Amino acid sequence: MPTLTLGQYDLVYNALSFTIAAMGAAFVFFLLARNTVADKYQRVMVIAAIIVGIAAYHYVRMFSSWSAAFTYSGSAYTPTGELFNEAYRYADWLLTVPLLLVELIAVLHITGQQRRGLIARLVIAAALMVGLGYPGEISSDGATRLVWGTLSTIPFIYILFVLWRDLGVAMARESAEVRVLLRNLRLLLLASWGVYPIAYLLPLLNLDPALALVARQVGYSIADIVAKPAYGLLIYAIARIKTQQAPVGVPEEALEAAG
Repeated sequence: MPTLTLGQYDLVYNALSFTIAAMGAAFVFFLLARNTVADKYQRVMVIAAIIVGIAAYHYVRMFSSWSAAFTYSGSAYTPTGELFNEAYRYADWLLTVPLLLVELIAVLHITGQQRRGLIARLVIAAALMVGLGYPGEISSDGATRLVWGTLSTIPFIYILFVLWRDLGVAMARESAEVRVLLRNLRLLLLASWGVYPIAYLLPLLNLDPALALVARQVGYSIADIVAKPAYGLLIYAIARIKTQQAPVGVPEEALEAAG
């Protein structure tokens, strides 16, 4: 672990703290918002709450690990000998990234075998994406990091391809208002997920080790806020609109069959 200036240490410290607050607030909101959408979308809000709840827990653990990894020496923060545990992020992503994709599929006009097949393919690809990236994340060797990062990119591209293709088909069956939100959701997903490979590759750019560490942790934190609370708010907005657009008096079974 490198020695950090006061500003560098505090930047990560505050980024982790802010992310905990964002995840916690989103958890409460999604649970309370569950009763404002139709029954068929209430489970979507539960999934959104589970996602940010898992993330909040892991960020609390990372916050404690970061605090334990450094001690203030009077002019800088020096390593204590305890490593900052990066594995918490990957444990979080292994659980939450597949759930993010399930959350998206659940609000689309995709039903039956098509939905089950799509969820299975995306969940497997998401698990591979996260799992393949971890060996490179914990390696200090640049070549190893690049190899595992490249392997992790393959399922990442596959997920984007499937979402763009199948989401485009599903968008055509939605109202104009929902299509706009789905377009924004797709762009948000691309923007937030695009931060992860950039942060992942920072150690390969021959940056100062302290700067690379700080940039990576702050970048991951920002990406997680966008990919979980902000993403969940767009999902909620879609569920609200579709709830308001649903015909009054139509049985739940008929709505489910219609998509």
